[in-house]
Amino acid sequence: MQEKRSRFEELCLPHLDAAYTLARFLVGKDGDAQDVVQEAYLRAFKGFKRFRGENARPWLMTIVRNTAYSWIKKHAREANIIRLDPEIDAASAPKPQLESFWEERLRQLHEALSRLPVESREILGLREIEGWSYQKLASALKLPLGTVMSRLSRARERLRREIEGVRNMEAQDEL
Repeated sequence: MQEKRSRFEELCLPHLDAAYTLARFLVGKDGDAQDVVQEAYLRAFKGFKRFRGENARPWLMTIVRNTAYSWIKKHAREANIIRLDPEIDAASAPKPQLESFWEERLRQLHEALSRLPVESREILGLREIEGWSYQKLASALKLPLGTVMSRLSRARERLRREIEGVRNMEAQDEL
């Protein structure tokens, strides 16, 4: 048992940051991403005896992805509920003053990303942040290579439109 644990830690713990990044990208919130990663690592540890090879990253990222999708499905109904706080909603909050142009751009990007469907966020995150190849994406997502390429293209285009929409909304608010 100790040998299994040591081997698991050696192969899987170095990928903890990447697992969190993927989970955060898919579920959208820090605390939820932490829960997803914890559950994914528990599942990975339980199924570690079936792992073969030396590179655990793709195997682990697949588990994180599946765990995130399960979490999303389980919490989808809760995510559509908007809770109102009369004190907060009654008060007119001033617009936050951002310190720099780049902070504003980063905020716009995060807002645009949050508007994308989870499949688009996933493929963008794995390709653009994690640097996965098209072949690796096709294998992990169980999709044909052409579908990966077209899905990635559509996700990039949708992100561009969402960023533009965020900027346009903010420009109208300033008027």
